[in-house]
Amino acid sequence: MPDLSFVEAAARSIAPFVATGNLIILESTSPVGTTEKVKGWLKAELAKLGRQVDGLLFAHCPERILPGQMLKELVSNDRICGGLTPEAAEKARDLYATFCTAQIFLTDARTAELAKLTENAYRDVNIAFANELSLICDKLSIDVWELIRLANRHPRVKILQPGPGVGGHCIAVDPWFIVDAAPAEARLLRTAREVNDSKPHHVVAQVRAAAGKDAVVACLGLAFKANVDDLRESPAVEIAAHLADAGLKVLAVEPHVTALPKALQGRAELVTLADALARASVVVLLVDHRAFAGLTLAQLAGKKLIDTRGVVRN
Repeated sequence: MPDLSFVEAAARSIAPFVATGNLIILESTSPVGTTEKVKGWLKAELAKLGRQVDGLLFAHCPERILPGQMLKELVSNDRICGGLTPEAAEKARDLYATFCTAQIFLTDARTAELAKLTENAYRDVNIAFANELSLICDKLSIDVWELIRLANRHPRVKILQPGPGVGGHCIAVDPWFIVDAAPAEARLLRTAREVNDSKPHHVVAQVRAAAGKDAVVACLGLAFKANVDDLRESPAVEIAAHLADAGLKVLAVEPHVTALPKALQGRAELVTLADALARASVVVLLVDHRAFAGLTLAQLAGKKLIDTRGVVRN
């Protein structure tokens, strides 16, 4: 069940300040129907305060930005303005047109809400296809990276790259909003989430099979994707935690942070790449950071390698 308590608190918090004709915009990725709930929460709070405010307009305008490119993409990306009324959508468009140089599309609020969820669910399903292929290839002793490279030579095939799972605050979360809203219908989306959620456990099983009783395991990367310091919902953190739970000595290498996340504090050691390669008997490459791009088989000589990103090719 989605937790909308923070959205509700934000909606209620503006009750003392709104004025007649104000436009209230929800940008946060939200379950379908949340904009209607924002209207209800705000009106309820206004009634509690004894305030009569007419002509309020409500719209959902989902953000579309890439971490690290926020200022650029706020201006250059197409936007969707979904109003609870056509007037609200038009007012929202007029606002975004003051700084957005791309196209702005008008629709209703529920469609706008589902559009953003659909964008992230689409990515999740495609990643799940690649991750499921990696499981099949492990079963059949086939190099999944070679398989995908060859399959992608077809002019209408573009398979993504597999990994240790899916993380971040969007793709790993948003499809569940659709599943929650239409559980009987969202069968493919549910399965994709289950495939991607299960991938960290597969990686842990691979590491445990490769590791001896007193193995030292180096986990290269903790972020949820390459070249960022964002650890939210990161499968790499989950994998490192499970390995620590299994009693293995875990060395974490994450060049974009200076401290371990709470889930690993006291359970792993944050070290440099050089230190990890010197001490570890098993190396698990979890994030394809640029800092790891130069790894060679010579540096990994005598160690067991689990490469979930296909960075080090034999």
